[in-house]
Amino acid sequence: MAIVAYIRVSSVTQNTDRQLPDETFDRVFTDKTSGKNTDRPALTDLLEFIREGDVVVVHSIDRLARNLANLESLIQTITEKGARIEFRKESLIFSGGADPMQTLLLQMLGAVAEFERSMIRERQREGLEAAKAAGKKLGRPNGLSDEDLKSLRAQRAKGTSVRELQDEFNLSRASVYRLTGVN
Repeated sequence: MAIVAYIRVSSVTQNTDRQLPDETFDRVFTDKTSGKNTDRPALTDLLEFIREGDVVVVHSIDRLARNLANLESLIQTITEKGARIEFRKESLIFSGGADPMQTLLLQMLGAVAEFERSMIRERQREGLEAAKAAGKKLGRPNGLSDEDLKSLRAQRAKGTSVRELQDEFNLSRASVYRLTGVN
């Protein structure tokens, strides 16, 4: 019997330390990717690794899945293998038995996670629309001052090679083309 942990954060810059601190596991599977679907490398490895009698520990329901269908499917996959899954934050344990109260709690909490995700997407969309309406530039800044950008474009128009401009302005080849608009 193995006791394994599944930890997920949404991006590589986020820290996993707050999930399942002070616990020891036989193996830890960590994904640093969105939970919008189940196509995650560590999750796939976990599902291949677990065997009958194993215990899968997850910090909270939203760390495993962000929508109810995926959540139910993953729990079913885990319990069909004879493993048990435990959610620490919600104090829920699923082992394959048909417990109507656990099923109800799972569906309610899964629906809340799904609702929360849809609200996040809506707020992002509204924020982007408001920024566009206010005339703000979106996306990563190019890192050049207005003066450097004018110089880059003028030099490229005069025929300076892309390689020389890359070196002078510390830009990638694609950035030189994108910023100058000249091939």
